Amino acid sequence: MSQYEPLRQPRTDTAKRPTPPPQPDFFMPAMPPLGLIHKLETKWWEYQRRRQFRQRFLHLLAYDDHMLEDMNHRRDDILWASRLPLREDAEQALEQRRAIRKAAQQG
Repeated sequence: MSQYEPLRQPRTDTAKRPTPPPQPDFFMPAMPPLGLIHKLETKWWEYQRRRQFRQRFLHLLAYDDHMLEDMNHRRDDILWASRLPLREDAEQALEQRRAIRKAAQQG
């Protein structure tokens, strides 16, 4: 396994997102609350995704700034995203920050 292996892995986290359960035609009295179960699965998936972000991105801080720039990242952005609470999606926030920076450079 090389040091670039985490960067080569395909992004399959969107395929693993829990799908809502099909709504039954009729409800039985002992039926579990399907909406609640789906919400719990989704929250667990989001929590795991945010933990995986920290595992994937924090090791990038070992690289110098030129290498990070080649990978389209900045050190201060990674540090900022790593300090976000787990209830916020750091990967989406990092992409939004990168898009704002790119728009400011072009305009």
